[in-house]
Amino acid sequence: MKKKRALVAMSGGVDSSMAAAILKDTGYEVIGATMKIWSKEYCGKHKEKSCCSLQDIDDAKKVCDNLGIRHYVLNFEDVFRKEVIDYFTREYLQGRTPNPCILCNKKIKFGTFLKRAEELGCDFISTGHYARIKDNGSLRLRESVDKSKDQSYVLFSLTRDQIKKTLFPVGGLWKEEVKASAKKLGLNVYKKKESQEICFVFDGKYPDFIKEYCGIKNKKGNIVDSGGRVLGEHNGFWNFTIGQRKGLGIAHKRPLYVIKIDAEKNTVFVGDSSEVRKKRFIVKDINWFSEKERPSFEADVKIRYNHKKAKASLKEIEGNRIDVEFVDAQEAITPGQAAVFYDGEYVIGGGWIESVRG
Repeated sequence: MKKKRALVAMSGGVDSSMAAAILKDTGYEVIGATMKIWSKEYCGKHKEKSCCSLQDIDDAKKVCDNLGIRHYVLNFEDVFRKEVIDYFTREYLQGRTPNPCILCNKKIKFGTFLKRAEELGCDFISTGHYARIKDNGSLRLRESVDKSKDQSYVLFSLTRDQIKKTLFPVGGLWKEEVKASAKKLGLNVYKKKESQEICFVFDGKYPDFIKEYCGIKNKKGNIVDSGGRVLGEHNGFWNFTIGQRKGLGIAHKRPLYVIKIDAEKNTVFVGDSSEVRKKRFIVKDINWFSEKERPSFEADVKIRYNHKKAKASLKEIEGNRIDVEFVDAQEAITPGQAAVFYDGEYVIGGGWIESVRG
């Protein structure tokens, strides 16, 4: 019987390397592919430390050689710049805080990459994401076994068609198991440090990246409290995000946090800890994994990658939107971020935070 063929997205890290190894061991015909998504031309002074480095590509190729599988380098620079980088900078310059990893998954890894896999005659694609897929007649996206590494949040926007052609081999393993298995196989990538930041932004310095990429200069504006009293000045609203405490440049008797950003007026609003905690917000552009809960239901909701899920009531409203209200107020509900709805370990659906109501 002909083997099922899988194209594995290989970043040069341990997780995707083990995804390839596991699939080969379980009988798949495996092809490795590294996506080149970020040209040195656009990386500025930090290009040697950006993603898609020659070292990463070389590491992925060495793993493929070790496993005895083919390896390709796929150039997706243009589509990545259009679908992810331009989106990222556009959102920031409108006063929102985006999560480009989610869009990259939907448009690039499970979009353009999936199409290339089909052109190569592959039945599936695979990545090193920590998540699981359950298919008991209805495809469901599930959290990984290792909750500290779970990435189901950044996969909420995938469609059923994308999910049914996807394999997550490491989702049922603990991270330490993955590293130990890689070491046992002689894959030196088990030693590599994990990336903690957005892949195309060096050292987490988003404002510097935005200024360099968009060619903009500092623009002074006011920092005000919720009553409109001017407390200080800033050099551009894009330097801030909701919940931010450090770097405000304000001497005050109590800690202050960014509670709102008005991009049009170049004004940053700050307040105390009670003002940054909210309960109610609107989520737009909903992607559903389950139909049964609508139009009103309760769920656990996650409002950013490292946020601990919290209980909330959800009500469907017009325009493919959801009115969400947490039982307990949560810190830094941020427009531009994703809100993902869970039933236990399973993703019900999710969307993008449009506005905060109170």
